[in-house]
Amino acid sequence: MTIRQRQALWAYAFLAVPAVFYSVIRFYPALDSFWLSFHRWSLLGRPPRFAGADNYLRLWEDEVFWQALWNSAWYVLYGLPSGLILSFAIAYFLDKVTRGQGLLRALYFLPYLVSTVAVAWIWRWFYQPPPIGLFNDILGRFGVPAQPFLLSTSQSLPAISAAMVWTSLGFNVVIFLAGIRAIPGDYYEAARIDGASAWQVLKRITLPLLKPTIVFLVIINTIQLLRIFDQVFNMTSEGQGGPLNATKPLVMFIYQTAFVRFDMGYASAGTVVLFMILLAITLVQLRVLGKQPQ
Repeated sequence: MTIRQRQALWAYAFLAVPAVFYSVIRFYPALDSFWLSFHRWSLLGRPPRFAGADNYLRLWEDEVFWQALWNSAWYVLYGLPSGLILSFAIAYFLDKVTRGQGLLRALYFLPYLVSTVAVAWIWRWFYQPPPIGLFNDILGRFGVPAQPFLLSTSQSLPAISAAMVWTSLGFNVVIFLAGIRAIPGDYYEAARIDGASAWQVLKRITLPLLKPTIVFLVIINTIQLLRIFDQVFNMTSEGQGGPLNATKPLVMFIYQTAFVRFDMGYASAGTVVLFMILLAITLVQLRVLGKQPQ
């Protein structure tokens, strides 16, 4: 064998390791879930029995499923714009800091490294009724009545979304900061010579050239918000997504269906629906946000 052939052989050998890993750990379970979604199977019962589209028809008629799907959509609507706008604002002004920027960047990124379970319990403590909860204690100092937060069907979902935004803030700030730093300084120098204002520079240079970064963060954050589970499980009573399913996301619905009621076929149908939603949203975002400016 020639040197080139040996190099190609070694390259394929190394590439085969992650290929086998993803085939066994990722692709096979995904295909198996799709196959299982057309069957009835309980972990405690008989082998899978073909049921056609019955599981999907059950999803269509299941009010809890639609509630969980609606909740997942609201997590995105609450968390995506607020998280990206806040993280961009922090990164934008952090880029202008000349001293201690590395320390500030590390402090913002630190929450992203903390376990989501620990973060969820800390925020759960923040939302507790007085005199325990930090937020109600602060509100009380300004004469505002105590709020139920996690015990309210209207406040619990935004409250959990706030914890999710805070957790991912550091990651978004670092990515935005890297994107801002990647913009060539010549553009800003030319804008300064032409007398452009700070708003014009932001609108005409920074934001358009940050488009690939924004597309990346929109897709990543959308997927994370649609797959939210840890925060809801640890911040709600007994991990049920309450009160009255007000915070239960689609992932928790699938989890409870599979590992509490042991209805694996029905849970697999929910998994397929979630995958199709994620795929559709990602493709739409890539097409809409990925268009080149005219």
